[in-house]
Amino acid sequence: MNYNSFVIKKLGSILWLAAFCAGCSFSVDVIEAETPTAFIVTATLPPSPTLKPSETPLPPPPTGTVAPAVGTTSTQVNVRAEPSTAGAVIGVIPANLNVEIVGKDTGGNWWQINYPAGQTADGKGWVTAEFITTQEEPNVPVIGEGVTAVIQQQLNVRSGPGTNFNSLSTLNAKDVVTLTGKDANGAWLQINFATGPDGKGWINAAFLQAAGVENLPIVSSSNEVVGTETPTGAPTPSTPAALPAPNDGDSPSAPAVSVTLSPNGVKSFQYSSDVSSPVGDAEDWIQFTPSGGTVLIELECEGSGSYVAEVLLNSALIQNLVCGKIILVPTLPNAAHTIRFQSAPTGDLQYTKYTLRAEVFP
Repeated sequence: MNYNSFVIKKLGSILWLAAFCAGCSFSVDVIEAETPTAFIVTATLPPSPTLKPSETPLPPPPTGTVAPAVGTTSTQVNVRAEPSTAGAVIGVIPANLNVEIVGKDTGGNWWQINYPAGQTADGKGWVTAEFITTQEEPNVPVIGEGVTAVIQQQLNVRSGPGTNFNSLSTLNAKDVVTLTGKDANGAWLQINFATGPDGKGWINAAFLQAAGVENLPIVSSSNEVVGTETPTGAPTPSTPAALPAPNDGDSPSAPAVSVTLSPNGVKSFQYSSDVSSPVGDAEDWIQFTPSGGTVLIELECEGSGSYVAEVLLNSALIQNLVCGKIILVPTLPNAAHTIRFQSAPTGDLQYTKYTLRAEVFP
């Protein structure tokens, strides 16, 4: 049925009703239909979600933090306050326990671990790396400030720069010390040592491995800083001042140092001193005992004097040494060899400052 037919039928019905009810009192209003509104289907969209307030972003993780490495004790180990056998024991860890490694010393001989039980200020302690097993080499930072050194063989810590001062304690190979100064000729080095006078001690420079010693201040035997190698703002002199060398009391039977060299032990040592003539200490004696057949010796000198430097075996000359040169010296295994450094007298004051380095070869 179309729209017009629908309208005609409705009008007919209305007229019949009007005729039937002629006596009625009501009236009928005819309302014209408007053009129908087209029916349009529209998609019903879901309600828009209510946006939540933006959350405060989390702070980025800290940078520069190294995750601890896991190690396991292979035996019972002492935990020390410092990377040295002279350091105070702050605890003991039994064998087969895991530890968190967070740092190491300059030589890699000691691990710093998290150890709250030690009640140190930073909650950490030190253990010997030899007794800690790890799956791989821990990637941890070197801990410590200033100039540090690794002890090469057992030596005494003394109250002053010389063998005539009291022995405070001993240090062992692989112990780590912090250097704070040196004596006038660099043969003795001052270290931080808690039980020493003013918290300091002195060790012989020949028995350690270190870098930056030349930058240390010169310290007196009373632990007072008396100068530096080169004063700030002053020109560097070409040669040391021609002053008599202090007598250090060494001799062929009592050398200034005596070192045993071995590929599996102490591989090298360094010794510095000075000589002068006709006044002052005219000669120095240094002894070494090699386990192999050849030792590399380097000699550096400065000063205004002539000298004689030689390697002796049973008082017999086996090799002359020359300043500024590196010489391979054939030696007799397990025999004590002596280096004699002498200021050659010429009438005027002769002064020579030298540094000698000896190393197992190859």
